[in-house]
Amino acid sequence: MATQTAATSMAAALAASLPAPSAAPVTTAPTYEAIPASMSKVIDIEAEIPLHTVQLDGLVATKILKHAREAPASTAHGLLLGLDLDGVLEVSNSFPLPHGGDDDDKATKSLARYQGSMLRSLREVQSDDSVVGFYQATSLGAFFNQSIIDTQAIHQDKLRHGGVVVVHDITQTARGNTSFRAFRLTASFLDAYKKSNFSSASLISHRLTFSSILEEVPLKVRANPLLSSFLGALAEPSSSPELGGGSKTSETFPPNFHVLELGATGLTRNLEQMVEAIDNYRTEEGNIAYLSRQIARERAKAENYVAKRKEENQARVAQGLAPLPEEDVTRLFKIPPEPSRLESLLLLGQIDAYAKSLGGTAGAGLVKMYGAKAGSGGV
Repeated sequence: MATQTAATSMAAALAASLPAPSAAPVTTAPTYEAIPASMSKVIDIEAEIPLHTVQLDGLVATKILKHAREAPASTAHGLLLGLDLDGVLEVSNSFPLPHGGDDDDKATKSLARYQGSMLRSLREVQSDDSVVGFYQATSLGAFFNQSIIDTQAIHQDKLRHGGVVVVHDITQTARGNTSFRAFRLTASFLDAYKKSNFSSASLISHRLTFSSILEEVPLKVRANPLLSSFLGALAEPSSSPELGGGSKTSETFPPNFHVLELGATGLTRNLEQMVEAIDNYRTEEGNIAYLSRQIARERAKAENYVAKRKEENQARVAQGLAPLPEEDVTRLFKIPPEPSRLESLLLLGQIDAYAKSLGGTAGAGLVKMYGAKAGSGGV
């Protein structure tokens, strides 16, 4: 007992002789100064790196597939969210946009309110809310239309890297081949679009054809490891515990022999769409020819008027009289402007897409028929 008391007093004396422990240092929170708006573009290093790849997350691909399947016809469209890093546009999320109604002005305002509400909600849950483009469902690969051009032109003017439009072909999905392609407007077309000049001279100077309106950006779909493992587990046969664990049940994903059917799925619809596009192109070309003839007649009248006034002034000068004042021809003759050929370019793009889809369908059907013939022993 005496030994224990001595040890306690010695420990107390040692503790009293040691210096008092210093208080823990208080960490101060770092302060950040806001970047001035005038300097935000100067220090944006990512903006200097050109975009070369679009990486679509697997979740985004499934959301687009679901929206395209549930939406009527090919009206499915929505916004893509993500970020661009080292020249790769990483699309990590998306949300669908409602289809516009009959009243364009009212539908546009409603769409803007919905879009703003969705972005605010994503920001509140700390999810990606940076718009990097939009997606559009299409049929038979014919995605050339005025709506896509106008929307993409706005994105390339407002977004840092211009954004992309991801086109999803629902007909290819119905055939078992999921199709996602990313596009951007070319610089030459964007220059003509900003000037609103698609006359013949402008098309020649910008070297524009239907194939040079959009440029394709390489796209790849990224599936995270958990999703890949889940799909792999679904595809494997599973054992049944009720049967002792030794028997194997059928696969969750049964084999699909739909691609081996000899019937040309959608071939008739493809032909109908192509004929309709060709008719629309011929109508548009007829309208352009009619307006061109009107322009030629008005110009001829103006040129004849100028020639007559010039001859009359020469005669008056020869007689010693003062020449008549020259009048503004544009006020006397209303020469209409040259019609835009943008609609013709878009229709040619649609015809080309329908032709390629028809060629692919016909080629696959021909191979199936030859294979069936060989398998049946025919010569």
